[in-house]
Amino acid sequence: MEQLSLFSQEINLSSPLASRLRPQTLDDYIGQEHLIGKGKVLRQMLDTDRISSMIFWGPPGVGKTTLARIIANMTHSSFIDFSAVTSGIREIKDVMKQAENDRMVGMKTIVFVDEIHRFNKAQQDAFLPYVEKGSIILIGATTENPSFEINSALLSRCKVFVLQALTGLDIQKLLHHALTDKRGLGNTTIYIEERLLNAIAVFANGDARTALNTLDMAVLNGEIQPDGSIVVKEEVLEQCIGKKMLLYDRDGEEHYNLISALHKSMRNSDPDAAIYWLARMLEAGEDPLYVARRLIRFASEDVGMADSQALQVAVAAYQACHFNGMPECNVNLAHTVVYLSMAPKSNAVYTGYLKAQADAEKMLAEPVPLQIRNGVTELMQELHYGEGYQYAHDTKEKLTTMECLPESLKGKEYYLPGNQGHEAEVKEKLVKIKEFRKAAELT
Repeated sequence: MEQLSLFSQEINLSSPLASRLRPQTLDDYIGQEHLIGKGKVLRQMLDTDRISSMIFWGPPGVGKTTLARIIANMTHSSFIDFSAVTSGIREIKDVMKQAENDRMVGMKTIVFVDEIHRFNKAQQDAFLPYVEKGSIILIGATTENPSFEINSALLSRCKVFVLQALTGLDIQKLLHHALTDKRGLGNTTIYIEERLLNAIAVFANGDARTALNTLDMAVLNGEIQPDGSIVVKEEVLEQCIGKKMLLYDRDGEEHYNLISALHKSMRNSDPDAAIYWLARMLEAGEDPLYVARRLIRFASEDVGMADSQALQVAVAAYQACHFNGMPECNVNLAHTVVYLSMAPKSNAVYTGYLKAQADAEKMLAEPVPLQIRNGVTELMQELHYGEGYQYAHDTKEKLTTMECLPESLKGKEYYLPGNQGHEAEVKEKLVKIKEFRKAAELT
C-alpha cells in the first residue's frame, strides 16, 4: 500500500510517460463524459462533495486509478493506494485503524483498491465495518463484472460506475497532449505523421496507458537530428507494436470497405476470401466485438431460417470474444466466419421484415383485431376485446382460421421461404398451413 499527498508531487522525467501525464483535475481528464460531464451523476457528487464508496468497472487503461486520485484531490482527502495482490487482512486492519483515527479529527480517507476482484471473501469482508461506519470511502477498480467478483454485502454498499474504453479521438487527443506538454515530451521537437498517431490509437484499442507507452517507445527509438529534434518513422513504429502498419482507420472508408468485403464473401459462400478479410481487420486492430456483432447480423440477414443454428453460433462467437479477447478469440471468429460461409443461405426473413416495415411505416394506426386483444378488464370485455379468439391448442391440428392481421392487410404475405437448407422444410410446412386455412374457410 502507498499513502500519498496529492498536493506536493514532483515530476520525475525518467518515469513512464503515462505516469508523468497523469491528470490532476477533471478538466485535464480525457474520456468518461457519461460520468463526469456537466450534470452527470458522478460530477454532481464531486461538485457537492457528497461522494460515497464506489466501484469503477472498465477495461484496462481507461483512467480508473487516475479518476480515484482526482476525487481524493477534489475532496481534500487522504489517499491510500492498496494492491489486491500484495496486501492482506493485517494490512487492511492497520490502515483502517489509522483511517478511524483520522476521521475523529475530521479528515476523510479514500482507500483505493486496484483489482479489487483479486481480494478473497475474507479480505473483502474486512472492509465492511469501516465502509458502514464511514471510516473510509472505498473506491475499488476492477476489469471483471462486480456482480460475480465482489461480495454482495460489500457491493450493496457501493455505487458501481461503468467506465468505457476510450475512443480513437480520445486517444489521439491524449497523444497530441503528450507531444506538447512539458511534463511529457514537450521539451523536445518531435516529428511524427498524423497517420502514425492514428495507428497508435488503433493499436491501443481504447487503452490510454498502452497508447502513451507505445508513443514513448517510438520516440526513444526515433532518429535524432543534428538540431536535437526526433523523427519517428513508420518502420520504427512497426517494431514497437510488433506488426506491419496496415492501411486501416476504424472511422474511415477502409473500415467500411473491409467489413463489406467480409460480409459479401460469406454471402458468396467463399470461406477463403472471408477468412482473409477477417484477418485483415483483426490484424489491423479492429475491435473483435464489432466483427462479432456483424456476424450476428449476417446470421439472420443472409442465413436465416435456412440454418437457424447459425444465429446461435454467431452469438456464441460474441461471447467467446468477450471472454477471451484478442488474440485468442481470432480463431473463434474464424470458426464462425467459415460456418456462416458454408451455411445454406436465405434472406427471406430479412426481406420479409423490410416489407412489413414499409407497411408499418405507412399504416401506423391500424387497429389490432378485437379477437387477438387481451380482455383483462370488465370494460375491455364489454368492448368485445378477445371476442372470437380461437385457442390453437384446443384443436387437433393446433391450427385455427382466426385472422391475426388488420382487416386492411388481410391476406398479405411477408415471409416467403426459399428452398435452401432447413428452410425448404419450413416452406413445405407453411404451404400446408395455408392450404388448411383455405380449405377450412370454404367449408
